[in-house]
Amino acid sequence: MKASEFDKAFEKGKDLTKHLDIKNARRPNKKTKRVNVDFPSWMVDALAQEATRLGVTRQAVIKVWVADKIDKQTSC
Repeated sequence: MKASEFDKAFEKGKDLTKHLDIKNARRPNKKTKRVNVDFPSWMVDALAQEATRLGVTRQAVIKVWVADKIDKQTSC
């Protein structure tokens, strides 16, 4: 399938999964790297409360907040 045909089918909302190699798909800039950070107890408690309020994990809250801060810093 040519790219132009693929684009047209996508725009029409057709299922294109049979044309994709999902097994070997990669997401650029999504490689993870583990880091350890020590937080004071009061901060962990506050993160846990916010995570509970949002219905997500503490890790998700931290990732979103850090990404938001980085985004604001780099867009200045």
